[in-house]
Amino acid sequence: MLLIPAIDLKDGKCVRLKQGDMNNSTTFGEDPAAMARRWVDAGARRLHLVDLNGAFAGKPVNEVAIKAILAEVGDEIPVQLGGGIRDLDTIERYLDDGLSFIIIGTAAVKNPGFLRDACSAFGGHIIVGLDAKDGKVATDGWSKLTGHEVVDLAKKFEDYGVEGVIYTDIGRDGMLSGINIDATVKLAQALTIPVIASGGLSNLADIDRLCAVEFEGIAGVICGRAIYSGDLDFAAAQARADELNGN
Repeated sequence: MLLIPAIDLKDGKCVRLKQGDMNNSTTFGEDPAAMARRWVDAGARRLHLVDLNGAFAGKPVNEVAIKAILAEVGDEIPVQLGGGIRDLDTIERYLDDGLSFIIIGTAAVKNPGFLRDACSAFGGHIIVGLDAKDGKVATDGWSKLTGHEVVDLAKKFEDYGVEGVIYTDIGRDGMLSGINIDATVKLAQALTIPVIASGGLSNLADIDRLCAVEFEGIAGVICGRAIYSGDLDFAAAQARADELNGN
C-alpha cells in the first residue's frame, strides 16, 4: 500500500481545502519544494501534486512551484500532477520537466477524445482522476455534478489505456471523516488497473482498513489534511502499511 502525500498548490503556497472550496483553505507552507523534501525524508515513495488554481482556470498556474518541487525531489521518487491539464502540449511539457504521471480529471469527463489521445501519445504516464459524490462524477473543481456513474466511466477509460484511477469521495475530502472504503472497493473490483483511494484519510485505522482490501486492486491512498494537521504521522503510517503487507 503506497501512501502518497498530497501537496496542493494555491498561489504558489501549500494549502489544504475543505470539500474543494477555494475560499476555505488553510496554508501549511510557503515553500513547496521544502514541503516535498519533508515528505521524501519521511519515507514517501511518490508525491501527489495538485495545481488548484489551474483546476479552476483550466490551464497551468503554479508551474514555478511545480518545477521547484521537481528540482528538489524529482530524481528520487515519481511525482504525479493534476489540475488544469487540458491539452497534449501541456502534458508533453510537464513530462519533459520531469513529472512521472499526469492526472486528467475534468477534461477526461468532458472530452473523452482528449484522454484517448493522451493515452495514445503518452502511454504509461496518464492517470485519470474521478471525483464523485454518491456515486456520481463531479467536474470543474467539484463545482458541477454530472449524471455519470463512476464505475461506468472508469471502465470506459480503462479501455483507453489509462495507468490507474484516483478515486476521491468529495463529500469526505479534507474532513478527516474516513475513506469511503465500500465505494473504493466497488470501483477496484470492476477494474483490472490499480485504484488509488482519496478523500477523508484520518488515522491509522483507515490504513488498516485499506490494507485489508488491498488485494481487490487498491494500490495506494492520497494523504492530505491528516498528515498536515498531525492527526496521522506519515512515517508511522507507511511503516504500518508495510508491516501489514509483509514488506
